[in-house]
Amino acid sequence: MGNRADAEGADVVIYRKPLTETIHADTPTGAPEQLLALLDRLGLERKTVTTAGPVYVWHEVPDHLDPDEQTQLATRPIPALLMAGYVVHIPDDLFDPDAYREAVHDVRTARPAPTAAPVAPAPPGPAARSRQRRTG
Repeated sequence: MGNRADAEGADVVIYRKPLTETIHADTPTGAPEQLLALLDRLGLERKTVTTAGPVYVWHEVPDHLDPDEQTQLATRPIPALLMAGYVVHIPDDLFDPDAYREAVHDVRTARPAPTAAPVAPAPPGPAARSRQRRTG
């Protein structure tokens, strides 16, 4: 059983789980702990299910937040993830341009994280996200 990150070939796929209000952030099967820990630090909650076979790991936006805060939290990690060299997919309905701009400002004014690669974040907007989807 794969997940959206496996299917789309991305490092992180942010989406609303069908028929729910839950916002997921899927990572590929066997994603490195470095990526999972970064998502933890960025405010997403790690979830794990152990089966007889593989261990499934994903992140969620905390459900106690109101809908606007959830969308903001789904968007805010994107610049840090891009700076760390990860490919991120997010649909337009979960992308908050204002939260993205604030997060870019925060990333640019903060000291570089030890895991960050020298990759500039893509500009906000559907065209930029579309370019990001095609690369990587």
